[in-house]
Amino acid sequence: MGTADAGTAGIGPADGDALGPERYAEVDGVRLCFQAVGDPADPTILLLGGVGSPMDCWPADLCLALAGRGRHVVRYDHRDTGRSTTCPPGAPDYTGRDLAEDALRVLDAVGAEHAHLVGMSAGGVMAQELALERPDRVVSLTLVATTPVVRGPDEDELPRPAPELRGLWDGPYPDPADTAALVEAAVAEDRALTGRGSFDEGRARAVATRAVERSIDATAGTNHFAAEPGAPFAGTLADIRVPTLVVHGTEDPLFPGHGAALAAAIPGARLLLLEHVGHQVPPPTSWDVLLPELVEHTRG
Repeated sequence: MGTADAGTAGIGPADGDALGPERYAEVDGVRLCFQAVGDPADPTILLLGGVGSPMDCWPADLCLALAGRGRHVVRYDHRDTGRSTTCPPGAPDYTGRDLAEDALRVLDAVGAEHAHLVGMSAGGVMAQELALERPDRVVSLTLVATTPVVRGPDEDELPRPAPELRGLWDGPYPDPADTAALVEAAVAEDRALTGRGSFDEGRARAVATRAVERSIDATAGTNHFAAEPGAPFAGTLADIRVPTLVVHGTEDPLFPGHGAALAAAIPGARLLLLEHVGHQVPPPTSWDVLLPELVEHTRG
């Protein structure tokens, strides 16, 4: 399917206003900005973005397409992204564990006892961690373009990132006040990570523009790299018992082949390979394959 869909015609990837008002989960002095669309009585899907990613990384038209198929869809800004609590760059006051547990704070705010977690890249790692320690809150996992959170002895030699990605996140970063430069940097990053033939500059630029314009500090997401990991999560991938769908692009340059290793390590997990897709939220060209799989997987 394309970007237009029954119920989403005319809605673009960055048309976040179509998802309703931005709301906040406020816990212990932390504010987490989120949006929810769909009937709360339907199964809840919580979308977890990657490192430094605000909720805009989950396109509005994708959220609406899922809501139109009977899902209550929630997306949110991690700390230091979008309109959530933001620290000065280089001075995060939280840990990686806090970032993962923020997902539960958002679920509490929307009144969801549990949810289907869909995590992209680092968000997929967070979803694995939550499934290990809080299986009571996790109905299923969908792990997109991610890597095993815990590696066994046979997984130590997983393929490394493509050489052309070397230095991609080394900086220097644009001035926080230079909106145009920040957008260009985000588009360049997407171009480097996207699979052959699936890069859509117009969509990438629209999403990046909205993300930059609504962020308190669009450079603060680099704090995710600087945060201490925090208390480790217990368990191994063999301990995950919730139904798991692993979605991986055949041209992912950051985690090449990691999806197969992940699916093999989680009992009963299924692997869905998307042709010509890289390290990215699956693009509209893949939705005719992705959406039926995701709707079926989150039916419970």
